[in-house]
Amino acid sequence: MKSKNIPAIVIIVAFLAVLGSMLLARQHKRTVQVPNGLAFSEFRGYEKWQVVAISQTEDLMSVILANPVMVDAYQAGVPGNGKHFPDGSKIAQIHWKPKKSAEAPAPTMVPDTLHDVDLMQRDSKRFPDTGGWGYAQFDYDVASDTFKPHGSGANCGYACHTIVKAKDYIFTAYPWR
Repeated sequence: MKSKNIPAIVIIVAFLAVLGSMLLARQHKRTVQVPNGLAFSEFRGYEKWQVVAISQTEDLMSVILANPVMVDAYQAGVPGNGKHFPDGSKIAQIHWKPKKSAEAPAPTMVPDTLHDVDLMQRDSKRFPDTGGWGYAQFDYDVASDTFKPHGSGANCGYACHTIVKAKDYIFTAYPWR
């Protein structure tokens, strides 16, 4: 009798192990952090933030989202009015590999595979050496459904952003709508 139950127990244990690893992979976004830098959890809810703009390179398309603090500053004229975004401003840029839509009647590119998520947070006390901004990039791995930090430290995007120092280190303007 006991030998008949062993295969069933092995199957149940294997199923629970696979289910547990899938749940851990999904939770990874909440726990991943750039070494000595920003944590993904500091941007919880970014998926629901307001769209600032979209952009596209040859290889990637993206949407740029901002939290309410940053949207309010944009609407008040920052950075065009010469002021800085206030502490607490956060911005996220989600990158996808594009693909041609199979349904659209005109040639239309739409998001396909998630590529990475870039994050910025304004905190002048925490990030005094990088214009008051902390940076993070999290590369997405399709096979494991997890994110991996790219680089280390909260300054990992600072060098690229110095070319827009006059715009408070932000590339994306808030377009008229």
